[in-house]
Amino acid sequence: MLKIGTIVDGKYKILNEIGHGGMSTVYLAVNEKANKSWAIKEIRRKNNRRFDTMRQSLIAETNLLRRLRHPSLPRIVDVIDNGDDFLIVMDYIDGNTLELIVEEEGAQPQGKVVEWALQLCDVLNYLHSQPIPVIYRDMKPSNIMLKSDGSIMLIDFGAAREYKDACGADTSYLGTKGYAAPEQFGGMGQTDARTDIYCLGMTMYHLLTAHNPSAPPYEMYPITKWRPELSDGLEKIILKCTQKNPDNRYQSIDELAYALKNYTDFEADTQETLKKRLVVFMAAVCAAVVCMAAGTGFNVASKLKLSSNYKAVLEKASGNEADTNTAQRLCLEAIELAPRRAEAYHAFYRLAALDHEFTAEEEKLLLGINTSDGKYLESFAKSSPMEYADFCYEIGTLYWHYLPHAGGQNSKNSALSWFESAARGYEENEQRKAEYDKCLAYIETNGISQKIAAMQIEGNDEGIYRKYWECLAIVKAHDSRKPVNVRVTLDIDSGIVSDIIKYAGYFSGDNVSKAELMDMLGRIEDELSGFGELDEKQQEIADDIEDNLTAARRMIEVCYK
Repeated sequence: MLKIGTIVDGKYKILNEIGHGGMSTVYLAVNEKANKSWAIKEIRRKNNRRFDTMRQSLIAETNLLRRLRHPSLPRIVDVIDNGDDFLIVMDYIDGNTLELIVEEEGAQPQGKVVEWALQLCDVLNYLHSQPIPVIYRDMKPSNIMLKSDGSIMLIDFGAAREYKDACGADTSYLGTKGYAAPEQFGGMGQTDARTDIYCLGMTMYHLLTAHNPSAPPYEMYPITKWRPELSDGLEKIILKCTQKNPDNRYQSIDELAYALKNYTDFEADTQETLKKRLVVFMAAVCAAVVCMAAGTGFNVASKLKLSSNYKAVLEKASGNEADTNTAQRLCLEAIELAPRRAEAYHAFYRLAALDHEFTAEEEKLLLGINTSDGKYLESFAKSSPMEYADFCYEIGTLYWHYLPHAGGQNSKNSALSWFESAARGYEENEQRKAEYDKCLAYIETNGISQKIAAMQIEGNDEGIYRKYWECLAIVKAHDSRKPVNVRVTLDIDSGIVSDIIKYAGYFSGDNVSKAELMDMLGRIEDELSGFGELDEKQQEIADDIEDNLTAARRMIEVCYK
């Protein structure tokens, strides 16, 4: 066992033990150089007959996590294998598991559970959207950490696997009885995204009822049997998630997330009202068909059919990611079918960012979204203001970080209007405060950087570098909801290191401390070591940053003597 106070690998100081199992111990440690806390999981060889098996499993888990970047996933920053012990250095999560919260507080309010479920949908959607989809397979309250800020973290990827098209079934059956879907135990093909939907449904059931599905009575009842005040709409969603046949469940996380956001629409009273309205509507349609020309009637039917194809068009776009231009045009086709729905807008952004380059052709397609006759963005903004703000933020980052054909100040100027639109949407939303602050910081950073040269000449630049540094620090901070975009993070890191080399002397004169600059460089260096495998473009930027880190530290030493 590691001793309190010892230094591991020359940089991690062990502070105390925070968890203990039969074959492993988890410690709280600190990297004093970077002033950052980490959790270190120690797997011991001594008296552990399963050490080699556990070690191989952990290597697979760490290799998988190192490729993933999402605010709801812990980062693996270091793996230390000294033969006798296997140490994993990961994010320290300050919070409690949802299992412990239910044990202490009982069944949770449905509003909270829906909020947590939507956060879990976000991270599952990220996992399922990987080039090789990652199936988590072990969703349960004990594997979900609730942090003090209300956000959740999904832990323990020991049961996760990558989906393989060629496989007829999983090679091993993993999961937790009670939460695991039937296909996880053989006989129903390999696990896929619908498996995680089943596990999430059972998890919601446990959180809402405080009845553990892996404990007596070993049977799932409708949630309103336990708590009659719960929404019967939410009950229908959970029942659909947990169908034994995967074909009868929601077929994607997007479908489930949409249902959860609108769960009151599935309630019996709402359904009855909608049925009555539909009867009235259909009567009106029939009367209109009788009175209108046949051509008009066919036109209405055609539009209804197009709307029903929205999901199919998006799936086709997803299947054409290798041909980005075709996939993006399919996204525009989906937007034309249903301009108020968010999925196609976000899909367009993801496609534009795939190859690290926002091209002139892609910009032309983007501008075509808001045609003079369609006004799709205007319709989107009115129906889904927060999703619209997220899209504006995404496009702002495209212009700022991905636009080589314009480049420089032109691309940053193009980004500003998108950031301004995003900030207006985020302004009153506490859950988007990080994104709101970052939008303002981008805008202010741009304004300061354009004025610095003139202010230096005029001699009125006192105080501006402190403000500039504060803006850079905010831009560096991760968003509160979005997956960490490695390319954007690297681009921000590269800019900060370059600015330190360029302005270290000015920062010194404006009361930016040496410790602040050094801490930032330490964070960036730790970040680089924790990214794992990068693609060619990302690696190119990372190599440039590493080359400049030494120069930046040398410049600080010179300017702060």
